[in-house]
Amino acid sequence: MHQLIISAAAEGDVNPLVPNGWEMLVVFVGFAILFFIVVKFVVPMFEKTFAERAEAIEGGIAKAEKAQAEASAALEEYKQQLTDARTEANRIREEARAEGAQILADLKEKAAAESARITAQAHAQIESERQAAVVSLRSEVGTLATTLAGRIVGESLEDDARAARVVDRFLADLETQNAGAAK
Repeated sequence: MHQLIISAAAEGDVNPLVPNGWEMLVVFVGFAILFFIVVKFVVPMFEKTFAERAEAIEGGIAKAEKAQAEASAALEEYKQQLTDARTEANRIREEARAEGAQILADLKEKAAAESARITAQAHAQIESERQAAVVSLRSEVGTLATTLAGRIVGESLEDDARAARVVDRFLADLETQNAGAAK
């Protein structure tokens, strides 16, 4: 094969190892035009697309970080609100308990006061009825004693002054007997 290349080179002035000048010029011009088109139109579009993508990715990352920060802030705010709500609920519950205890104490105090008032009123009424009964009994006992004494003595004790003295003496004797029996 080397022999074939050497014999072809010796036959003419065309060396197959040396490129043709016109071909090289055409290839170089074509390459220059293609390079110009690529540099002038294609590369800027790629650069623009890359820049947009990079910006979109960085913007997406920034948005994601911002959203993450907002979510974290919202979570912390929610936790704080939940803690505040629990604290408020506990405070309201304690206030309700205290208020309930106060109302219960007030009701007990009112009930005790009402009971004491009713008891005092009942004692006063009983005392007034007892006094009325004592007065009524004294007059009836006095009348019966006067009538009885008049029958025993045989004379009329209708004189008021005399009857009052007899009744008073009789009642005084009864009270002394009751006082002596109670001891």
